[in-house]
Amino acid sequence: MDKPLQPVMTAAYFAQCVISFGMAIGSVAVGIVFLPIDPWIRAFLAVAVLYTVTSAFSLAKCVRDRQELVSVSSRVDQARLDKLLAEHDPYKVDNL
Repeated sequence: MDKPLQPVMTAAYFAQCVISFGMAIGSVAVGIVFLPIDPWIRAFLAVAVLYTVTSAFSLAKCVRDRQELVSVSSRVDQARLDKLLAEHDPYKVDNL
C-alpha cells in the first residue's frame, strides 16, 4: 500500500507566514497607537487584539491536534486490518 503524501513545509513558506503575521500585528498596533482616542479605549483595543491573537493560536492548535488524532487512529485501524488479513488463511480447516 502507498503511504499518503505528507505536506512539506519549506523554509520560505515558514518565513512568509512569520513575516505576514508580524506585519498584520504591527499594522494593527500602529493603527491603535495613532487613533485619536482616549488612552483607556486604546488599551481596550490592544487587549482585544491580544485576546483575538491568542484565541486564533489556540484554535489552530486544536484543529491540528484533532487532525493528528484522526490520522493516528486511522493508521492504527489500518495496521489492525493488515494484521488480520496477514493472519487469515482461507484454506485452514478448523478441527471441531
